[in-house]
Amino acid sequence: MLASSHSVLLRRLPSTDELLQHPELRSLAARDGHTAVVDAIRVVLARLRHEIAEGGLDENSLGLALAGLPAVVERQLRQSLAYSLGPVINATGVILHTNLGRAPLAAAIFDHIRQTALTYSNLEFDLAKGERGKRDVHVDRLFQKLFTELTDGAGKPALSTIVVNNNAAAVLLALNSLAEGGEVIVSRGELVEIGGSFRIPDVMAKSQATLREVGTTNRTRISDYERAITDRTRLLLRVHRSNFAISGFTEQPSLRELVELSRRRDLPLMEDLGSGALVDLQSFGIANEPSVLDSLRAGVELVTYSGDKLLGGPQAGLITGRLDLVARLRSNSLFRALRVDKLTYAALEATLFAYVKGDHDAIPTLRMMQLSKDEIAQRAQALAAQITPPKLKLELLDGQSVIGGGAAPTAVLPTCLIALTHRDLSADELCTLLRDSDPPVIVRVEAGRVLLDLRTVFAEQDSEIAEKLNFLARTDTPGPAE
Repeated sequence: MLASSHSVLLRRLPSTDELLQHPELRSLAARDGHTAVVDAIRVVLARLRHEIAEGGLDENSLGLALAGLPAVVERQLRQSLAYSLGPVINATGVILHTNLGRAPLAAAIFDHIRQTALTYSNLEFDLAKGERGKRDVHVDRLFQKLFTELTDGAGKPALSTIVVNNNAAAVLLALNSLAEGGEVIVSRGELVEIGGSFRIPDVMAKSQATLREVGTTNRTRISDYERAITDRTRLLLRVHRSNFAISGFTEQPSLRELVELSRRRDLPLMEDLGSGALVDLQSFGIANEPSVLDSLRAGVELVTYSGDKLLGGPQAGLITGRLDLVARLRSNSLFRALRVDKLTYAALEATLFAYVKGDHDAIPTLRMMQLSKDEIAQRAQALAAQITPPKLKLELLDGQSVIGGGAAPTAVLPTCLIALTHRDLSADELCTLLRDSDPPVIVRVEAGRVLLDLRTVFAEQDSEIAEKLNFLARTDTPGPAE
């Protein structure tokens, strides 16, 4: 009997062709395309069939659903044609949030990207010579300015920089270019795993270099490196522990010791620095995070680092080092496979210009790190004053922001948190509603409370958060906070 009832309801559903004759849907098809509208209709009809099969619709409710079918199809069409990648409000206090795109970019970048993208460019054309050029010159010249103190005996640049698509690619290219078929010596305590379960040993295996582990997890001495050197050794590798820390009974050779060994044994020393700070972060309250310049000054001959972490630019892998070593990487066919496009160069060039001009406030990542707890507290108080009870309770708490993105794992920055509790909703439900809003607000949940850290919220977004919280504070039946 139930199956018979379902059959009756299913027969009431219109066909795709019948729906396409509806004036509203004909208009949609003319504007957004026949295929897109057909796909939306099929999705909506499939949903109705499923609801009928599950017993979720009867004669009356199906009649109401059919009457509103054109509007439902239009909503489905809008959803299917919407971009999947979109902006969110990061209220987590994690500055380089990998899941949220890591470093937000400087505003000046977009003018340069627009100018470069909407027409042809001199990406690989030497305007002075009127012949083919190299795309890496656009940023190498700026790195030369940033590392101007590092020159050869004649006062000429001693270093060069090339760009690939991320730091893992930079490590892969460097190892393959300098150590293919040979051995690379690295401390066991530095065999890190980065995001997405990618591990240094795996990257090394793909490079066709052989890993030679020395020392122990917590203690490695310079003598361990020296004893491991054979006629098959091609490279000494140091990997910065940018996403974890080892404390307690530990030992690690200094850069000075590794540099002396590399020079004495005529072996290149490479450092996978990972995070890629271009400024001294001590003034930001962040200790034990070396800059690229620190490593180069110490005598490291090749440094690899990321563009979208502490540098504050687009995703990229940067390789800075001795001219002859970088030339070997540039001539490797892998370099072409891993190179970046004109938009990445434009974004990176604009980011580096801010460093050259000393305008660190123009780089959002650095600006967020410099915010004081008092500045954040003032914004939090102003936002809290805009929220109208009765259902939402706000409390300001002392807390900590973190760098994130596999950078400065032990560093924390004092901040002021907004703690939220709702009379009718659990913290997880409140978190979900904020995440379902437009744009989504991403928060932390701890100890049964929703926590917002305005360090990672752009000041102009404070009013959007206040609007969403006021909706949740007064609505009787909370839905998406739009």
